Amino acid sequence: MTSGKVVSAGSHAETAARFDELVSAFAGLRKSEATAAFLRDLCTTTELDAMGQRLQVARLVDEGVAYQEISRRTGASTATITRVAQWLHHGEGGYRAVLKWKRR
Repeated sequence: MTSGKVVSAGSHAETAARFDELVSAFAGLRKSEATAAFLRDLCTTTELDAMGQRLQVARLVDEGVAYQEISRRTGASTATITRVAQWLHHGEGGYRAVLKWKRR
């Protein structure tokens, strides 16, 4: 088992370059309508649903809701909930930043 730290995209040069380009694309979008349009063009409906579900799971984990209840509310498997919780607590801080921003 690893230390729990999520492996960064920087571990593979091609992946890192793609990741950087994607981050720049999102950072360059100023309006939520443009971000929504980009996400709809970029991702499948299934991918968008999965990302939305993970964010919902992260919020509930952060609120201390039990995993079985999170699964019931979101439809996420306990494996997904465990993975999201791991990233929430030991990842790069992305979930924390979004959750903090959403609380404002």
